[in-house]
Amino acid sequence: MIIEKSAVAGTLESSDAQVTVEPADTLELEIQSSVLNRYGRQIRNTVLETLNRLDVRTGRIAVVDQGALDCTLKARVECAVFRSCGQSESGIPWKGIIR
Repeated sequence: MIIEKSAVAGTLESSDAQVTVEPADTLELEIQSSVLNRYGRQIRNTVLETLNRLDVRTGRIAVVDQGALDCTLKARVECAVFRSCGQSESGIPWKGIIR
């Protein structure tokens, strides 16, 4: 998938994460987290695995984490990427790449 435009998913509430994606020539990942020292590596791996599964190779990804679980991070990344590609609910491959 190619990130075509800026998109945001999630909130800044406790136990959630806000993910912003923008077009870029390379893959750039920025993470801010209240638990970065303890879980930063896991957050990074979860985001990168999700982007890889969605076949996102380029883009600027910013994650502001407030203690979100892995499943929440995955959902926020997927939502932001699909929004950036202009896919509507009817165009999302629910039985395909989303796991």
